[in-house]
Amino acid sequence: MDIPRIFNITESAHRIHNPFTPEKLATLGVALRLESGARVLDLGSGSGEMLCTWARDHGIVGFGIDLSQLFTEQAKRRAEELGVADRVQFIHGDASGYVSDEKVGVAACVGATWIGGGVAGTIELLARSLRTGGIILIGEPYWRQLPQTGDVAKGCLANAISDFLLLPDLLASFGHLGYDVVEMVLTDQDGWDRYEAAQWLTMRRWLEANPNDEFAKDVRAKLTSEPERYAAYTREYLGWGVFALMPR
Repeated sequence: MDIPRIFNITESAHRIHNPFTPEKLATLGVALRLESGARVLDLGSGSGEMLCTWARDHGIVGFGIDLSQLFTEQAKRRAEELGVADRVQFIHGDASGYVSDEKVGVAACVGATWIGGGVAGTIELLARSLRTGGIILIGEPYWRQLPQTGDVAKGCLANAISDFLLLPDLLASFGHLGYDVVEMVLTDQDGWDRYEAAQWLTMRRWLEANPNDEFAKDVRAKLTSEPERYAAYTREYLGWGVFALMPR
């Protein structure tokens, strides 16, 4: 049980597995007005940076679950490094369908809405763990500008233009599901650069260390094509943000 190997390679040096910078992550924590002792559930917790830094900075109590064994181990090490291992817990597992035994003040899925079959299903799943008055966090891409063709959408690694919405339409969609949007923090192009471009050096170092690995040709192909693809498509067309929702 694990994520595809390519992600364990390309993002192995990442602390944040989405286009947020540490500064944006900190901004989000402040924006949510987190209180000491607040319980936070993170489905698809990656390397644990959100829960670990919020435990350090705000005193939250966190639980994260992620399908990547590598990222889960990195999260545990990060908790030890920041001195918050007594406040956060990480397990390697499938977050799809996971519901917390104890209701939480913040239920988050930041960039992994596939676990619920999309945004609506993930919100429904998170709501099952949420206490009254709590906040749901959804991390999701949106179109900064609508692609003119399906090929442009595929250049952004989408299957079709319909995979994502323009920002106003995405915000409206939360209302259609019965939620108020009470906060949002959006990435910028620098955030995208740090997420995407950092993978290129990681791939190059991996290739140097594993020249005879049977997967090396796939990593080489990705390293060769990614800078141009990213600059032409994702960087220009795709936005990304975390949206805080409360049931109406």
